[in-house]
Amino acid sequence: MNKREVAKLYQDIEKRYANFDASLEAVQEDLNLLKDIPFDVAKSNFRQHIMTSDFPPKISQIRGRLGEQIERDRMRQQTAELFAVMDDAHSAAVPPPSGLKERLYARLGIQR
Repeated sequence: MNKREVAKLYQDIEKRYANFDASLEAVQEDLNLLKDIPFDVAKSNFRQHIMTSDFPPKISQIRGRLGEQIERDRMRQQTAELFAVMDDAHSAAVPPPSGLKERLYARLGIQR
């Protein structure tokens, strides 16, 4: 959602819940937490919330399960990228030069 959509949603919430803070400051503060959620999804989650709760919705209730799915997908993508980097590093790895272990032991004074 963009700032205008968050403000519209917050105005709708304030109509149903008089004690809800729909100020510009609240919109700006919460924008980063809601920017990855489509407006239609947030609106639908709010409609569902109206039917089941007497209290104003929290960010997690506005985001709904879609937020969790988006986060899982993002984490899955990051994991795949990390595994690709690790695979590249593994395929580029070479054994140490011969005699390195013995030279290190000798330098450290370790008898083997």
